[in-house]
Amino acid sequence: MHELVLRAAAGQVQALSDALMDELAAVSVSVEDADVDSDAEEPLFGEPGLPAPRQAWRQSTLRALFDSEAAATEAATLLLAQDWAHGLRLESLRAVPDTDWVRLTQSQFAPVEITPSFWIVPSWHATPAQAETVIRLDPGLAFGTGTHPTTRMCLRWIALEASQRPRSQRLRVLDYGCGSGILAIAAALHGANDVEAVDIDPTSVETSRANAAINGVTIACGLPDTAHGRYDWVLANILAKPLTLLAPLLAGRVAPGGSLVLAGILERQVDELRAAYAPFAALAVADCDEGWALMVATGAATPQDRA
Repeated sequence: MHELVLRAAAGQVQALSDALMDELAAVSVSVEDADVDSDAEEPLFGEPGLPAPRQAWRQSTLRALFDSEAAATEAATLLLAQDWAHGLRLESLRAVPDTDWVRLTQSQFAPVEITPSFWIVPSWHATPAQAETVIRLDPGLAFGTGTHPTTRMCLRWIALEASQRPRSQRLRVLDYGCGSGILAIAAALHGANDVEAVDIDPTSVETSRANAAINGVTIACGLPDTAHGRYDWVLANILAKPLTLLAPLLAGRVAPGGSLVLAGILERQVDELRAAYAPFAALAVADCDEGWALMVATGAATPQDRA
């Protein structure tokens, strides 16, 4: 790849960008303030609700990438010869190393340890030697790859609870707001034999179904109205506001003696959630991680049950 760097006046930027992309076969074009990181740097924004004071910097630096040196040289020659390009300046034309963007992105996602024996591992990584239970999961469109504290806390809770429960004991689980399906998959891998994953986002439903297949487990995936009856575990890793609104529904899905597990709650929101669920279940903080709290209630009940 070869990079062509040009310095242009404000009135030339749009025409140059269009010419580079539409006519001169640039792979990409970026524009920045030519005075960036100096006392002359200009922000291109105004007060909220008001138009920006300027539409372009007085002087801009354009960086255009080309597949070959010949293409970059031809582009520079043609642009500098245009009548409207008076004052346009060639800053540099140089070779740049090719970047494997896929590999670079993958390098940012390493295996995630949930417990010493339970790991979340991207498909391109080898399984850690100490891992006994593994979820294969790649970053995608749906939330939940195991890197966020709320997801990690839920996964730790699942692993701990499962270790204290006989594998032969029937376990029905609901993952409400499933995202990638990671919690439902974890429950299935830890012995749950009836697992449902629901979400209001159809993309999340399809992603959960695909991730379950990759991990060799069976979970029922659908929209929220497909969940029926009571569950031994009701897991919801969403956010505090929707969790508050969903209090009667989620608590009402918990079987007698079952557990309600809520995440997506900041530590400062704990009292708010505890109060919202008080008519239905006694929530308590079970774990904290980086300012987030995991709240759990055992034996949640509907108002009818309490009557």
